[in-house]
Amino acid sequence: MPARLRLLRTATALLAATLTTLLLVAGLNALGTWDTVADRDAPRTTSAAGLDLALNDMDAQAANMLLSSGDAGEGRLGTPYEKAVGLYGDARRDIGHALRTLAVAAQGNPADEKTVESLTDGFAEYQELVGRALENDRREGGKADALADHREATDLLQRRLLPWARTLVSSNNDAFDAHYASARTTLTGQLAAVVALGVLLLAVLGVLQWYLARRFRRILNPGVLAATVCALAAVILGGQMLSASSEHLRVARRDAFDSIVALSRARAIAYDANADESRYLLDPERRHRYERAFLAKSQELYGVEGATISSYATDLATTWQAYEADNADLRFTGEFRRELDNITFAGERAAAERTVEAYAVYQRDDRTLRDLMARGREREAVEFGISWEPGMSNAHFGAWMATLDEVTDINREHFAAAVRDGRSAVSGRLAWECGLLLAAVLLTGLGLRPRLAEFR
Repeated sequence: MPARLRLLRTATALLAATLTTLLLVAGLNALGTWDTVADRDAPRTTSAAGLDLALNDMDAQAANMLLSSGDAGEGRLGTPYEKAVGLYGDARRDIGHALRTLAVAAQGNPADEKTVESLTDGFAEYQELVGRALENDRREGGKADALADHREATDLLQRRLLPWARTLVSSNNDAFDAHYASARTTLTGQLAAVVALGVLLLAVLGVLQWYLARRFRRILNPGVLAATVCALAAVILGGQMLSASSEHLRVARRDAFDSIVALSRARAIAYDANADESRYLLDPERRHRYERAFLAKSQELYGVEGATISSYATDLATTWQAYEADNADLRFTGEFRRELDNITFAGERAAAERTVEAYAVYQRDDRTLRDLMARGREREAVEFGISWEPGMSNAHFGAWMATLDEVTDINREHFAAAVRDGRSAVSGRLAWECGLLLAAVLLTGLGLRPRLAEFR
């Protein structure tokens, strides 16, 4: 009998120790996952998306500087020119920061390392071409040479820099997705193991209680009963820790970050489309090409089947009215549709709808701009297109970007909250779980001590 009691005591201790080890490993792995998600996976993806955006903005501002500079400074549009110079500098600094971040992130991935290196070299070449364009623009009669240099810079951007930047967005987002899937699978497996070990530990304690009741004619052993309660509480807390971690991870990735990626892509496409507007105004020879590019990017944002450059704004209004009448009537595709299909958080739908409404205003401005050009009122079209005064196209573009930021901020806040809650789910429970299991072992020993003493 004492040998059996010692065997059951040892089995309890071993199972509790194994369960403690498993919970410690699972908890530390979960904390490591949150560190990776918050400090590596998400920043890398958003940095790549930010690089895409800043490259487009830089080229748009270069075009705006050439549009507003006048002839060697004569007839310059003061405010638009100064605004373009400032935004150009901001974009250049953002690109430098993003390239440094992505260079660190790419270490260990030969394909990404090569892409970042190519981007860095290509960006230096792009800056040289734009610098030459601006220098030519400062001299009398240099407008044609400046336009040729800017055209070459734009081609470099469109053919090499932007595809490389978008490759990095996809690569880093795919890496995040793979890490997310692996982490969720691991958490599911660990939860199953915790439940299995917990059931086994409770079964051993139950057998021990039954054996004591049968052999010593006592209904319950207080020490073993207390140990059983501690073990049960530890298993429940451990299961809650792992299931909560898995759910918070799902919210962070699927509910929040999927929207952040879609909105970041939408923002980059928006800046590219806005740049196409400036290029359209600047380069008469390529006007039809940039018009087609603008429509293609508009369709990426809010796709309407069969829309042309002249009908797009009207088709947008028609399909949006149908959506407003019935939110299930989605006659459009694109990044805005992707966001509206992933509405999760309070206030998100209203903010997303305000974004589309601001986008519709910008699209009506584009129609106005092209009508002015068609009537030969180029100077007026340029002023309307690049001015930041209230009621002008760039002012409405800024308002559109502000509404887009509102939706993104909602998702960023919930992403940060999910990370915070996920960490808290581990740190707030792990010490209790381990303490309860240690208590279960000690209480089992204390409960058996008087019984074993009877055999000395």
